[in-house]
Amino acid sequence: MPRSARPIEVPLTLPPGSAPLPRRVADAVLATVADGRLAPGDPLPATRALAGQLGISRTSVIAAYEELLAAGYVVTRGGSGTYVAPGAREALVARAASHVTPAEAVPPPRPSRTLARDAPVDREGPSGGPEPLDLRPGRPDTGLVDRAEWRRAWRAAAAAPIADDAYTSDGPLAAALSGHLRRTRGVTVEPERLVLLPAVALGLRVLGMALGITGAQVAVEDPGYRRAVATFAGLGARVRPVPVDEDGLDPALLEPGDRGVYVTPAHQYPTGGRLPVERRAALVQWARRTGNLVVEDDYDGEFRYGVPPLPALHALAGAQDHVAYLGTVSKVLTPALRVAWLVPPPRLLEPVRAACDELRLGVGQADALALTELINSGGLTRHLARATRLYAARRAALVQALVGRLPVTGVEAGLHLTIPLPEDTDDQAVAARVERSGYLVEPLSSCARASTRRGLLVGYAPLPESRAPLVGAALTAAIEARSAAET
Repeated sequence: MPRSARPIEVPLTLPPGSAPLPRRVADAVLATVADGRLAPGDPLPATRALAGQLGISRTSVIAAYEELLAAGYVVTRGGSGTYVAPGAREALVARAASHVTPAEAVPPPRPSRTLARDAPVDREGPSGGPEPLDLRPGRPDTGLVDRAEWRRAWRAAAAAPIADDAYTSDGPLAAALSGHLRRTRGVTVEPERLVLLPAVALGLRVLGMALGITGAQVAVEDPGYRRAVATFAGLGARVRPVPVDEDGLDPALLEPGDRGVYVTPAHQYPTGGRLPVERRAALVQWARRTGNLVVEDDYDGEFRYGVPPLPALHALAGAQDHVAYLGTVSKVLTPALRVAWLVPPPRLLEPVRAACDELRLGVGQADALALTELINSGGLTRHLARATRLYAARRAALVQALVGRLPVTGVEAGLHLTIPLPEDTDDQAVAARVERSGYLVEPLSSCARASTRRGLLVGYAPLPESRAPLVGAALTAAIEARSAAET
């Protein structure tokens, strides 16, 4: 909660330089947070008042606030303004220690248009009835993508000279992504160290090939990401499941024989835990001590709600030589844009590139150019700010619909939450009952290997707020029907 309802007055001074105004405004705000003049919970000045104070356009102030919101330094509360996020100062101190610039240049964004709450769209299914609303995890709402900016990006891609190769693996997109990762995830990487791929699973494959994991033991989270397990097993590795708790994977459970470990620290897939700073540091220390590899899949790390930003593993001191960082645009924008990225440790960069060459992997020219335009124009930053606000509202509506009815975990970040169920529950049968009510959800057991944990995974990104009570009722009814059947 904000400490004061009164707009706080803090003298802001724009830093000198030729950087675009939104960046300079954002830097001025962050400077006041870093030196303690603005504390967590303090309100920021209204955009109109700050624009008048600085003698600049309100558009530039709005763009700066959008940038700060997307990076997690500020939060918004409907109808009451913008506030410094919890943990913002600590994050700035940590980034300064790692020599990471918290806000970087982006061309001045155009102001966001106010988006109306989308009404549910009932599509016809194969049987002639309404198609179930797909609430399985990992599905963004592509309807939030600004169509004008999307078309502009693809026009820029179409205007470029036609490439004489099927794929591109470097160039403008790597440079644009390098800045984007610094701004949003605190990951510092030179463009030439970014390996661009069509999908995260292919990044896992080339990492396994470069590391030579055939016959080696690899630790994975359990429950965890099925495709990672399948990829490592397909390369001949011995996959060892490691149970996760409410905070994710405990590094104390790693064994001397583990050649590497695959983790999703920003929002453990699928249970939703956020790996605490102590465990992040312990993972990096384990990798440095053993010389083994930590694979960090940051699949939806851009989205968090009311919690302080945590540094990516790769951003921690001493991690760059031991942590391979993976990310994708599929959760941020759309899976139709086939772009993912891999930052391998320096010792694996050339073997990874050799594996990419062997498999003829890269990003298609059109996809690369379109995403480059979205980043450089500020469109991706604006989209992240819009999507974060709307996803937060949808998440809140769904949680509210479940309060007092069902337990809920994993709500601090990402695009889905988890409803834990007793271990003797047939969660696949419960998910089937939910589907008969018109909603697709995923059973937790589908992500487990040795784990006996059971539950339902429910995505809220595509869920209109008005429909949340109906989903809550359907979930409750399906679970109560299971209980009644067992008694």
